[in-house]
Amino acid sequence: VQLVESGGGSMQAGGSLRLSCAVSGYRHCVAWFRQVSGKAREGVASISSPVGTTYYRSDSLKGRFTISRDSVKNTVDLEMYGLEPGDTAMYYCAAHSGGPLWLGCAGADFGVWGQGTQVTVS
Repeated sequence: VQLVESGGGSMQAGGSLRLSCAVSGYRHCVAWFRQVSGKAREGVASISSPVGTTYYRSDSLKGRFTISRDSVKNTVDLEMYGLEPGDTAMYYCAAHSGGPLWLGCAGADFGVWGQGTQVTVS
């Protein structure tokens, strides 16, 4: 399984970006993480397959970010609105390495990672 992110870039505060993760193969859970240099990586949002259960790290992110999947294109996208300087980070796509999960992405083992795409908000 390979994951390839795209869509990062520089944006002014208040703007929008759409990140896309191309997933080769079927995965029961795909998530977006982000990492600021020198800080721990943190989860942003996840989506399960086939049900499509979504999870967001916080209500604040849930109100500004939307995770979705395109079963035809086999991509998982993260749409980000109302970007803030605090959203500046390297964004990574990750996929669950194992089999079916019972409750959305709960217990997922994110063993497959993309190379990351940088998002900079000024």
